[in-house]
Amino acid sequence: QPNGGAPGAERDSAGPRRSTESEVYDDGTNTFFWRAHTLTVLFILTCALGYVTLLEETPQDTAYNTKRGIVASILVFLCFGVTQAKDGPFSRPHPAYWRFWLCVSVVYELFLIFILFQTVQDGRQFMKYIDPHLGVPLPERDYGGNCLIYDPGNGTDPFHNIWDKLDGFVPAHFFGWYLKTLMIRDWWMCMIISVMFEFLEYSLEHQLPNFSECWWDHWIMDVILCNGLGIYCGMKTLSWLSLKTYKWQGLWNIPTYKGKMKRIVFQFTPYSWVKFEWKPASSLRRWLAVCGIIFVFLLAELNTFYLKFVLWMPPEHYLVLLRLVFFVNVGGVAMREIYDFMDDPKFHKKLGQQAWLVAAITATEFLIVVKYDPYTLTLSLPFYITQCWILGIILVLTWTAWRFFIRDITLRYKEIRRQKQEHRHEKDKCLSNGDGHSALLDEPNGSKLRERKL
Repeated sequence: QPNGGAPGAERDSAGPRRSTESEVYDDGTNTFFWRAHTLTVLFILTCALGYVTLLEETPQDTAYNTKRGIVASILVFLCFGVTQAKDGPFSRPHPAYWRFWLCVSVVYELFLIFILFQTVQDGRQFMKYIDPHLGVPLPERDYGGNCLIYDPGNGTDPFHNIWDKLDGFVPAHFFGWYLKTLMIRDWWMCMIISVMFEFLEYSLEHQLPNFSECWWDHWIMDVILCNGLGIYCGMKTLSWLSLKTYKWQGLWNIPTYKGKMKRIVFQFTPYSWVKFEWKPASSLRRWLAVCGIIFVFLLAELNTFYLKFVLWMPPEHYLVLLRLVFFVNVGGVAMREIYDFMDDPKFHKKLGQQAWLVAAITATEFLIVVKYDPYTLTLSLPFYITQCWILGIILVLTWTAWRFFIRDITLRYKEIRRQKQEHRHEKDKCLSNGDGHSALLDEPNGSKLRERKL
């Protein structure tokens, strides 16, 4: 979620404000909520560790102590990161909130690296330390089934196929695409990713059974209703955020209680707003960057399903939900950092820290899938699907070559030819108007021609 941008004052001091960035008015009130509390956090952390060491009796359970030690180590790292890590581009509701998710990204990446270096059996059984119900093979399920919208064979409820699909994943799809739209901030990119993922489900349903869905589930329920409605609501929210006036006032400077409550609520809205203008066809660099963003988005979506499959996690398990919540929080920051890196390479000379971690996490998740189940991942595509993908790749490469190479060469050739024709036309016009004396004198044999003319 794009919960705010960098403060306007910082942007103005670093360089000229973008034309797509909203104006911000801030009285600069620095309350207790915004001040650094590094010594306070250090004191509380030391007291907690001292209590565990001196006053609490250590249990004699090795497994329990191991788990508690790992959790304590993670908490100490999070305390350090929340107080000491570098701020990202977002400042609402509080910079410490985004520093927390940055540190969670580091912990999650280290966890993935640990899983990657285990054997397949050990890695799956290690999940039992997180939840004893994990580490068990998933039961076979038929996700396609009867695809009749109206089933006359079922006299009690002929529309039972539709009601069976209306489960908890329908609002999850809607809210997921609503938040993705707030991240990407572009209608075309969202629609391309939405449609492309449905094509990927068609292409990979021979590998994962839960990709096998009815045609109306793919295109009507997913693309049009859930994804499309989420994208539409997201774009309406983006329009409101881009037109909103961002005027911030200190809480204690507001005289009325109603104003104070409104200020508290607006603390969870963006500090400022930047309208993303990706312009993929403006240059080859931006085109490749946008293609890379779409590829990483699709890969992260696929990792969700493949990780559940190879690590034996049920779709409704809380770890799957936590992963989605994680990507919702870090994805908005990563997209803003990528856009800044593309839009202002002079000021943002390197990729942002959250964007770097998201890319590393996505790649590591894919490597886990490759290692844990290479057989499923290498099941050959059906011939007609292979033909479709080859045709699509050829079309994209052909358009890229035409737009950024052949078209530019053709335009330069036409421009040079036009300039030459204009030069010849002006020269002939001067000669026909009787100004040949001055024009001919500029030529090497101008004097001889003039004598011959006289």
